[in-house]
Amino acid sequence: MLASNDTIVAISTAPGLGAIGLVRLSGPEAVDIVNQLFVGKDLSKQKSHTAHFGRFYAQKPENEHTARLIDEVVVTLFLNERSFTGEDTVEIAAHGSPYILNQIVQACSALGARLAGPGEFTQRAFLNGKLDLAQAEAVGDLIAAENKASHEIALQQMRGGISSELAGLREQLINFTALLELELDFSDEDVVFADRSELKQLVANIQLKINELIDSFEYGNAIKNGVPVAIIGKPNAGKSTLLNALLKEERAIVSDIAGTTRDVIEETITLGGITFRFIDTAGIRDTEDTIEAIGVARAKEKVQQAKVVIHLYEDDTEVLDQLKEELDGKLVFNLRSKADQTAHPEDKIVDEPNWKAFSISVKEGINLNRLQEALVAHFQLKDYNQSVIITNQRHKEALHRSSVALSAVAEGMAMGLSSDLLALHLRDALYHLGTITGKIEVDRDILGAIFGKFCIGK
Repeated sequence: MLASNDTIVAISTAPGLGAIGLVRLSGPEAVDIVNQLFVGKDLSKQKSHTAHFGRFYAQKPENEHTARLIDEVVVTLFLNERSFTGEDTVEIAAHGSPYILNQIVQACSALGARLAGPGEFTQRAFLNGKLDLAQAEAVGDLIAAENKASHEIALQQMRGGISSELAGLREQLINFTALLELELDFSDEDVVFADRSELKQLVANIQLKINELIDSFEYGNAIKNGVPVAIIGKPNAGKSTLLNALLKEERAIVSDIAGTTRDVIEETITLGGITFRFIDTAGIRDTEDTIEAIGVARAKEKVQQAKVVIHLYEDDTEVLDQLKEELDGKLVFNLRSKADQTAHPEDKIVDEPNWKAFSISVKEGINLNRLQEALVAHFQLKDYNQSVIITNQRHKEALHRSSVALSAVAEGMAMGLSSDLLALHLRDALYHLGTITGKIEVDRDILGAIFGKFCIGK
């Protein structure tokens, strides 16, 4: 327990007209400060996890008839280690007027409470051992979640998904590191405690798991920030019409004139609990128009950045053929557009994991649902069988560094390195895994960078 020597206060929930607002205090003087301004029950004599109705004043009310009343409130106590922060916490529920909530904060500040910094409540929870660092970061992701999928991933991590996964890996590495270092104490007797064949297999197994976590980042990051979907094709292939139909609004200009879309248009839509960032690009063709040429270049850039490419065509797939290298590893929809105008009985429906082909007519709604359902099915969380998914760039980099250190262990064993050098590489791997959950001394600047991204009051 790392108890704080000051008490912080902040508006914890965004106020709205007619809503309930919440002011939270945490620290050693939290109960005493609120008790001086609250008239109802003596809070110093109440138990943890109890709520009390009363009146809240701007100053300590020597006389209730002359003291300035701010609001009637409900005060809830979370005492000692039984709170989110691991220290005495008081929550004041008042009417959601910004003026009322600010008046409560000012009254508490006048009695010694300090205004909380961004993420300081969660930072205290981490420092007091209520959350590890990965769980604390997941709190921020949970607050920022804009769809079901990102919410589920953040919730899983806040409940210790990645933490428990890494704890098992670290325990195995710690055991072998201890055995290697024990060998150093018996170096004169040439004793072997750590079986090298078992260590080799362990390193291989842990690297495999770490690489699975690293590979999940591309998927997890896309879910967290929205899956980028590039809509490409020649001019007048129906790209803007498709975007408008998906958004159910006239977002992009639709015209029979070729080259209407000269820049990328990007909009988000949530399908099946997953956010997709649809990008309507300029028609890809050779052109002497300077502005249109810039749009074509940007369209090709968006294809490289996308996780999904929807190619619309009428008669040929020339555009898709030009972009074969850029399509590697992406989910591709090769869709013959305007199916209501011309029948193509020779077209075959293709439904492979990363390649879908069928005809579509946005105007008549032909196969529009098929497109949407295929997108959702491909990115549903069940594809990862509820395993841990990485969404944090810092975690990915730490896992990569740990994998590099384990590779050094494997290479060292092949070269016949001594126990002390192998242990050095294992300690390096353990260090980088530990930075994810904070199971090491974490630099204060790193903590500031992480929690500084949170909102005030959390």
